[in-house]
Amino acid sequence: MQIPKPDQIDVIAPNLRHRLSGVTTTVLRLVPVQARDIGIVATGPGLPPEVPHIPLWRVPFLPRRLRVWHARRNTEMVLGLMLRAIGLRYKLLFTSAAQRDHSGFTKGLIRRMDRLVATSPQAASYLKREAEMIMHGIDTEVFRPASDRDALRTALGLPQGLVIGCFGRIRHQKGQDLLVEAALELLPSRPDAHIVFTGRATAEHEAYQRDLEERLAAAGLSDRVRFLGERPWEEVVQLYQAIDLFVAPARWEGFGLTPIEAMACGTPALACHGVGAFDAQILPGETGMLCAPDDAKALTEALRILIDDREALATMRETCRAHVLRDFSIAREAAALIAIYREMLA
Repeated sequence: MQIPKPDQIDVIAPNLRHRLSGVTTTVLRLVPVQARDIGIVATGPGLPPEVPHIPLWRVPFLPRRLRVWHARRNTEMVLGLMLRAIGLRYKLLFTSAAQRDHSGFTKGLIRRMDRLVATSPQAASYLKREAEMIMHGIDTEVFRPASDRDALRTALGLPQGLVIGCFGRIRHQKGQDLLVEAALELLPSRPDAHIVFTGRATAEHEAYQRDLEERLAAAGLSDRVRFLGERPWEEVVQLYQAIDLFVAPARWEGFGLTPIEAMACGTPALACHGVGAFDAQILPGETGMLCAPDDAKALTEALRILIDDREALATMRETCRAHVLRDFSIAREAAALIAIYREMLA
């Protein structure tokens, strides 16, 4: 995508973390869409060519004019304040997805921002300042139902029967152990049900994954509950399209995009009340179910209801995508943020 000329850059979206994270994913998806309507670039390490970006070292040397610096992390707020301290004309915008009390240091940074955005009502409640509430959206052209779902399942090597997916980093926070508990309870009496996990377990979480795999092996379920590891992004999208049900058992999320990614592909979702923005994303009985958080019994019961009523699950498939198109498109998110940028630049 073409990068705006230096004197046409209105907004800079820093991404000061190389490793993949929810914030990084947001920047990578959103900036190319926003760039269609405003002069915006990202900056930071390891940005792909399809995202309009400039090297971080160039930022202080851009032609001097008013710009918006859109931070999403503490380090990015600090850098924005530093740029302003050396005399550059930046309006500072901070987006928060955190659903917890901020540290004193973070609160101090937030007080010095010009405008705030929260990604959910819960996140807004911890800011202690007026904030715009703009929930994340997704690219519904990327996340869409497969034209031939049966052929896709065969190509991906997925088993016949009902396939449940759970995608994301492997760690206690994400709650994969809760879904394994449900599998141990339900799968022995439901021989056509299978579960696939994707995602990487970093060194500090390898023991967590190993324990889950050992428990499944002891129950004779290793061939029906599989950990696929980190998969290419294109394959993860295909998995969303091919599975029958997506489960997000996380104990904590900033926002949590995975259920709406699944629903955009026509796949119902099961997630937890009060976690991330899941309550706003899922319409119980229409696009999936919600259950109590950090509760293996509650997750097991909700999963039992969904996998035992295949007709209801099929009906949900018909309504999932329309719900996402209406409320969670990335175009809606991009337009809402651009409106704020224009107000700040004015």
